[in-house]
Amino acid sequence: MGNIVNRVFDSSGPEGKVRGTPQQIIDKYNQLTRDAQLSNDRVAAENFQQHAEHYARMLGEAQREQEAKKAEQEAQQQQAREAREARQAEAAAEKGEKGGKPDQGAAPETGEQQGRGPDQKSFGAVIDVPGKEDSGLVETPESAPKPKPKRRRSPKKSDEAKSAPADGGDTQPDGPSSEGSQAAE
Repeated sequence: MGNIVNRVFDSSGPEGKVRGTPQQIIDKYNQLTRDAQLSNDRVAAENFQQHAEHYARMLGEAQREQEAKKAEQEAQQQQAREAREARQAEAAAEKGEKGGKPDQGAAPETGEQQGRGPDQKSFGAVIDVPGKEDSGLVETPESAPKPKPKRRRSPKKSDEAKSAPADGGDTQPDGPSSEGSQAAE
């Protein structure tokens, strides 16, 4: 229905149209009722009173709906707040920051003691044992040893360098031979 409390209505009463919010219409009909009573017109007074009562009921119902919605929203917010606090308390208990004793079955938070940084969590009693291949842990892609990159091979030597004498003659193994330089000229 929308927001009835602030909505503007046109009421067609016995004296003509009355325009305004429900509260303004109620006030106007109450004023017309008093005027009719002062003029000893009981029929007109009763008619104005019934119109005022109609808008009073409509306004009261709209206000009850708004209060119910507000109470429901507050209840939902309270539940969300309690759930958030419960998660935070659970996380704090898990970390051992609650101030109480940690669970007897769980290992205390010792991330820095196990060579981990302060922002890395320790997950129970799982400890890496260097040098022990079968530690009972499941191997994940992150924990698998990384393959060493292959070395680049040096370019193959020319046929002339292969046929060079092994006695260390006048040719140099890495440089071009004199025959090759003469052939190039």
